[in-house]
Amino acid sequence: MILIVGGAGYIGSHTLKHLLDQGYECIVVDNLVYGHKDAIDDRAVFIQADLMDKESLSSIFESFCIKAVIHFAAFAYVGESVTNPQKYYQNNVCGTLNLLDIMLENNVKKIVFSSTCATYGEPQYTPIDEKHIQNPINPYGHSKLMIEQIFADYNKAYGLQYIALRYFNAAGANKNGLIGESHTPETHLIPLVLKAIKGDISIIKVFGTDYETPDGTCIRDYVHVDDLAIAHRIAMEKLDSYSGYINLGTGIGNSVKEIIRAAEIVSGKTCPVEYTTRRAGDPARLFADNSKAKDILEWRPEYIEIRDIIQTAWDWENNRKY
Repeated sequence: MILIVGGAGYIGSHTLKHLLDQGYECIVVDNLVYGHKDAIDDRAVFIQADLMDKESLSSIFESFCIKAVIHFAAFAYVGESVTNPQKYYQNNVCGTLNLLDIMLENNVKKIVFSSTCATYGEPQYTPIDEKHIQNPINPYGHSKLMIEQIFADYNKAYGLQYIALRYFNAAGANKNGLIGESHTPETHLIPLVLKAIKGDISIIKVFGTDYETPDGTCIRDYVHVDDLAIAHRIAMEKLDSYSGYINLGTGIGNSVKEIIRAAEIVSGKTCPVEYTTRRAGDPARLFADNSKAKDILEWRPEYIEIRDIIQTAWDWENNRKY
């Protein structure tokens, strides 16, 4: 059995579906604070529990023969992490330590971790490779970096086999239309643009048009959530031969204006836009060097064209289930 912690969330639910489709048996543990029960595939065992509850975790490991863990459970709102860092360090870091304690007690030493490019902080160069200095600029990024460092120490001390996947901007939805991106509040650009096009929100704000980029707006690397799901499965299968950290991104950057234009083409509608001043801490360019993922995981993203990614997100927005 594969334990997916945080499997009711956006990337977790897509990874769950992919693993089940590949024939794996899976257990989902989620506290449903931000996750959605409707996103959990019926083929999986679901247990509502929190990583801060060690008794419940122990019971799960005692009841099931767990071979590996995929760990998505985290609070992930950057702004909130700045105003309430205690919440992020307690949940993300302490919760992970609880999980690792129970894993070691039950001799489970394989884990794939949902990390983030936020561990790099302000980019010193692009594309960003794994040798780039890690200097997070917010508690969310710091919490993920702390966990990566914990894994490295546990690897040396206890033989923990781990892969931390540092992904860039997750986007899109599963093509079956049953699961997709659903956050409250929503902070990601593509769903916000699509909501503005639909009229669910009045306008999309573009923060800064004077960056040193071709059209003056920020450039980011958008990687499809199904490609991320595949990468998590491959990483899990590679744990016997590799421990460490790997970037996940397309290696292609798209600007804010390009995202808006692509969404307008996909939807056939105009997006209401308000151009305003820059936000503090937004780098001009942020995209991945994914050569390590290609070499070690033999992973290549299937979704390259931003319109194809946005098409799946648009289909989800028009038929969303939760």
